[in-house]
Amino acid sequence: MNSIDFAGIGMTSQRTRERLIKRLEEQGISNQAVLDVIKRTPRHLFLDEALAHRAYEDTALPIGFSQTLSQPYIVARMTEILLSAGPMRRVLEIGTGSGYQTTILAQLVDNVYSVERIEPLLKKAQQRFKAFGLNNVYASLSDGAFGCQQNAPYDGIISTAAPQSIPEHLLRQLAPNGTLVIPVGNGASQSLSVIKRMGASSEYDEEIVEKVKFVPLLSGVIH
Repeated sequence: MNSIDFAGIGMTSQRTRERLIKRLEEQGISNQAVLDVIKRTPRHLFLDEALAHRAYEDTALPIGFSQTLSQPYIVARMTEILLSAGPMRRVLEIGTGSGYQTTILAQLVDNVYSVERIEPLLKKAQQRFKAFGLNNVYASLSDGAFGCQQNAPYDGIISTAAPQSIPEHLLRQLAPNGTLVIPVGNGASQSLSVIKRMGASSEYDEEIVEKVKFVPLLSGVIH
């Protein structure tokens, strides 16, 4: 995991950030490490300048190409669920997007492998990772529904886009006792699912956590 000093990088009001953390705590986020990382990570640097003033609202915001920067509560919730399974050495993220969720994860787990199907978004995110000195993030252009077989298996997989059903490829890339956190469903009705692999077996335990709304997980790569 990377310990990053964000002091002086695009400073914003500390009070604004503290208000966001208070809202997350009120919504039930209790993992202190997750709250600390969200508090110190400059979310406004993952948005176009015109939207930067809204960065610390607890809402999803557009980043272009019909994609969004996830609501801070959802980022915190999914990260907290993933970490509740224990220390994570290798985590796969489906949908790099702006790179915000990636950056949060990179400060909490050993290595993050992230795949993105929209090349312009990936390039912007990679520039951010470089600027932040994140040397434990490996982001590549790929169709997320297939995961990232060459670096499997993963202790955890997190998806920032919703398939209509859980992709078999992702289940097969989980390490023994690995955890997959993924929104599932169509545009009208989606649920956040947590799937745990039962030891080294091909059996999985699924728990539905709450209703969510994510962009759909689409196939194909856009250059």
